[in-house]
Amino acid sequence: MTDNFALLSEPRHPWINADSLKEKFLSLSSQVHPDRVHHAPEAERRSAGGRYAELNAAYNCLREPKDRLRHLLELELGAKLVDIQSVPPELMDTFFEVGRLCREVDAFLKEKATVTSPVLKVQLFERGQDWTDQLNVVQRIINTRREELMLELKAMNPAWEAAAQTGAPREKLPLGRLEEICRLLGYYARWSEQIQERIVQLSF
Repeated sequence: MTDNFALLSEPRHPWINADSLKEKFLSLSSQVHPDRVHHAPEAERRSAGGRYAELNAAYNCLREPKDRLRHLLELELGAKLVDIQSVPPELMDTFFEVGRLCREVDAFLKEKATVTSPVLKVQLFERGQDWTDQLNVVQRIINTRREELMLELKAMNPAWEAAAQTGAPREKLPLGRLEEICRLLGYYARWSEQIQERIVQLSF
């Protein structure tokens, strides 16, 4: 299994500083960027292209918290994570609220698509603004919860640092909670995408 942390000379940590990660990626990738080797022999260009692709994939994985946690867990456990479809109990209220809101917005968008009267279009515009406000409220709730998880991840970093320094058993790491956070971030990302998609549709 490719270790994306090692590829970017990044310690294995649940939380990573995004700016620092980007700097490392730009520094490493600049050495093998296609623009720098386009005059080199074909074999060297091919090797540089493969290295650049690896670094790019590693960066895209580590910069996204959910993907980074999944990768970290798979490295620590030595196996792929099993996808669980059931929504955690603590997310049920948000799950139902996002589902209800998306269904009602979809019904409104369907109604809006059939209206041709200028007067009715003005009324629908005002209702559309109200739906947008409601979607933004839920989005802010999701963003707040996501930020809370980011702080929790940052607080976990010392456990990985201690394990690296002392050679402590990996079982001592909070892998169970890390997996829970990974799944929570997955749901938040999916719901944010659904919400943003409808906000865009309402803007037309």
